[in-house]
Amino acid sequence: MTIFYAFCAAAIMACALHMVLSRNLVRTMLGLALLSTGVNLALFIGGGFSSNQPPIIEAGARALGVSADPLVQALILTAIVIGFALTIVLAAIVLRAWRATGSLDARAIDMPDQQAWPEEERSVE
Repeated sequence: MTIFYAFCAAAIMACALHMVLSRNLVRTMLGLALLSTGVNLALFIGGGFSSNQPPIIEAGARALGVSADPLVQALILTAIVIGFALTIVLAAIVLRAWRATGSLDARAIDMPDQQAWPEEERSVE
């Protein structure tokens, strides 16, 4: 079953890479979100499926017995939060690029027209 999950993670990351290399900014943004999901699945697979027991040390014991790895669970939870924040920031950038150029093509945002600022606002004293 681990091989199946590894192939699923590889397929998700391949689809994400294809989307990231697109010229459409929305596809690029969704590709990065999908890449984050693929990395989370790869971390989950890396943690292994050794036990269904919670990571709780029994009373009087000095070490944790066979149980689920809490480090991998914490890493995945952190990666989910970071991936969500990255998606929100990228959505704001894509929206700003669309408002500035009227296009979602990455080639259209190469050099958007800059507003001319008055001379008195440019000078810093």
